[in-house]
Amino acid sequence: MSLRLFNSHGRSLQDFKALQTGKVGFYGCGPTVYNYAHIGNMRAYVIDDLITRSLRYLGYEVTHVMNITDVGHLTDDVDSGEDKMLRSAIERNKSVLEIAEFYTEAFFRDTGLLNIQRPTVVCKATEHVQDMIDLIKRIEANGYTYFAGGNLYFDVSKFPSYGDLANLNLDAQQAGARVEVDPNKKNPYDFVLWFTKSKFEDQALQWDSPWGRGYPGWHIECSAMSMKYLGEQFDIHTGGIDHIPVHHTNEIAQSEAATGHKWVNYWLHKEFLVMSNGKMSKSAGNFLTLQSLLDGGYEALDFRYLLVGAHYRSQLTYSTESLDSARASRRSLNDRVLALRVKQGDTSLPAAFSAAAQARLDSFRAAIEDDLSTPRALAELWGALKDSQLSPAEALAVAFNMDRVLGLGLNDLKADSAAVVDPELVAKVESLIAERLAAKKNKDWAAADAIRDQIKSLGVSLEDTPQGTVWKPLGKA
Repeated sequence: MSLRLFNSHGRSLQDFKALQTGKVGFYGCGPTVYNYAHIGNMRAYVIDDLITRSLRYLGYEVTHVMNITDVGHLTDDVDSGEDKMLRSAIERNKSVLEIAEFYTEAFFRDTGLLNIQRPTVVCKATEHVQDMIDLIKRIEANGYTYFAGGNLYFDVSKFPSYGDLANLNLDAQQAGARVEVDPNKKNPYDFVLWFTKSKFEDQALQWDSPWGRGYPGWHIECSAMSMKYLGEQFDIHTGGIDHIPVHHTNEIAQSEAATGHKWVNYWLHKEFLVMSNGKMSKSAGNFLTLQSLLDGGYEALDFRYLLVGAHYRSQLTYSTESLDSARASRRSLNDRVLALRVKQGDTSLPAAFSAAAQARLDSFRAAIEDDLSTPRALAELWGALKDSQLSPAEALAVAFNMDRVLGLGLNDLKADSAAVVDPELVAKVESLIAERLAAKKNKDWAAADAIRDQIKSLGVSLEDTPQGTVWKPLGKA
């Protein structure tokens, strides 16, 4: 089997073929640094990390580029709403750049705690305005723009394939249906490439340009910076599903209008992490930060474990109960690794794998190659750690190999930790859990309850989770 990815451009699973053999260019939309990233945002960046790790695991050399939007960002993708950066600066009595620097540092502090590998290139919009101007000049030279009301607009009527990514029907679009009517626009889908006149007076950051002093539209930054570091055509572009109808649609139009050829081969879009009352939103005030989870007694990797257990194209509902379950599962996973370290003793990790170990790794690889199925990959990790055919050293080697993708920090666990559980207790409890599972399958509920009581008598608590039954010694934090 080879890598297959769900390409939003075409809405189908497609075999992945890199533009350059063995190399992948990957651009992921980064944060707008006007506030702390919420845990819904962080899901997106954990997924980007899983994509990068998976590609490297499969043998590709990956150049991962992430932008930092510090120029400013309207509260709406369609050039409406207030400027988020400016609003945050006014509220905190700071300059826009001070706000951007503070929240950029906070963002990378959070990503570090989540074991997210830093992208190959992190590029700030404010440092690439000339690249944006140069790209806009190419778009203009190719006849795709018009100047009205002090702003330079992209004319979507000149780009026949506009809206293909989102399956937009431009003919059915009524003025004002998508956005409050801008009298300067020829049609409601047109968007601003460069502002010299906006509804904001005394805009904090402005630059000289051929169209007057002003600032770039939001969409142009991703096109300009991705091309600067990845070339005029590259392999993968990611973002949230909310980017499909406007931001990514506009990116494609302006990029291909400038170059005259296809820009991105594979579009991967991530579903939301939602709360019980809907999508998290900073503007609506219904969001949680990673720090709020840490303050609640959780570890950052408990949250990562929760995210790894869901496919990137599946919506995931956050709740305290779901995070509690993820924490319990991760603790059980760590206990198993620590117990195997004790059993391993002085034995070195094997340089080569047995047939049984290789079979586990092959199944794990197949899960990753199947559109990055991390839930299946996580199940394969558990299976390897429970596999009686593997020696402790080999089980650890397989687990550490798999964790190159999952990023749960298993190789950082130390055998002399106070958290190590008696390996004989591990073996006994696992045997009883298997017996209980068999009894439940046979609908012998009395036997299942009796086994549960027997396990509790060993000083162990049980919890049934979607990943299986997890346990821990009573009184253990």
